Amino acid sequence: MSVSTRTGNGTSLECSAPAMRLPPGIASVLSVLSSSAVVLDRQDRVLQASEAARSFGLVQGERLMASELLALARQVRRDGEIREGEFEVSAGGKIGGRMTSFAVRVAPLGGDVGCEGLVLVLAEDQTESRRVEEVRRDFVANVSHELKTPVGALALLAETVEDAADDPDAVRRFAGRMRQEASRLTNLVQDIITLSRIQAAEPVPDPVAVQVDAIVAEALDRCRMKANARGIALAEVGDHGLGVLGDEDLLLTAIRNLLENAVAYSPERTRVLVTTRRADDRVEISVEDQGIGIPERDLQRIFERFYRVDPARSRATGGTGLGLAIVKHVTAAHGGAVTVRSVEGAGSTFTLSLPLRSSHAGSGSA
Repeated sequence: MSVSTRTGNGTSLECSAPAMRLPPGIASVLSVLSSSAVVLDRQDRVLQASEAARSFGLVQGERLMASELLALARQVRRDGEIREGEFEVSAGGKIGGRMTSFAVRVAPLGGDVGCEGLVLVLAEDQTESRRVEEVRRDFVANVSHELKTPVGALALLAETVEDAADDPDAVRRFAGRMRQEASRLTNLVQDIITLSRIQAAEPVPDPVAVQVDAIVAEALDRCRMKANARGIALAEVGDHGLGVLGDEDLLLTAIRNLLENAVAYSPERTRVLVTTRRADDRVEISVEDQGIGIPERDLQRIFERFYRVDPARSRATGGTGLGLAIVKHVTAAHGGAVTVRSVEGAGSTFTLSLPLRSSHAGSGSA
């Protein structure tokens, strides 16, 4: 015969003869766990499974689909020892799907006579924490690598200046190189500080009213000298009087980074255009250049820290590799998004989409 057990979430469970039931309170506890929880009977059939376990594809029908987990459960049933482990499965149990990492704990469950052999499997999704840890390790490794270059160059140039103390022309030449490397080091440290600040404070903790016209004008002004030196015209068009809520310095940094990239990667005597417009309840700020463009294969990665489409050119222009990562995080912290359209050899357009400052907050929108 079989006995039906109903859990706290209304799921109907069946135990094979002799009548099996979960220990008192266990079904209710398992029904509210955020972890993927599975109870197996002594025939390895699923007696109870949480919604999370089914959505991850760990359970289908009455079967536990992960062979590693099934083997672990059998070992626990044989010797009664609690076991822990880690394993990965593809999303939804599909071959080639996105991999999900789990930390697993498998333990025997005591019960009434006739229900011996029950095993509890708890699987905690570790995918996001693993990703964050990998990002942190990569970030530390990349920062170390990036810092070594200017620091090493400064040390070498200092030695060279000492050796060339009797040659004023050489001293001036190498001193200029030292200034360049020091500037590069300063920019890198500042970008690291900015990125750390914005990642630690998402969303912006104390937003204030920011006039888009003002920060666009300031960003253009700060980039004008570099643009003029290369014969690149900076132009601005679009709607005026738009406002957002946020951190003025961070928004200025994001727009300036886009402008500096556009100038650095554009041929001489071309144009960089900034367009500001209202799109329903959003403000869109676009920076369009006539530069070298971005290969399609790189479009999904350009917002990663230290990722460079052309490492040699980036270093030559003094780029730190953090500019677009800062743009991405600043925009996200303001409840917005950044997108890019690019054709290799025909230029790129980066667009920041930010929530329009609401009218009840005294919006400066037109």
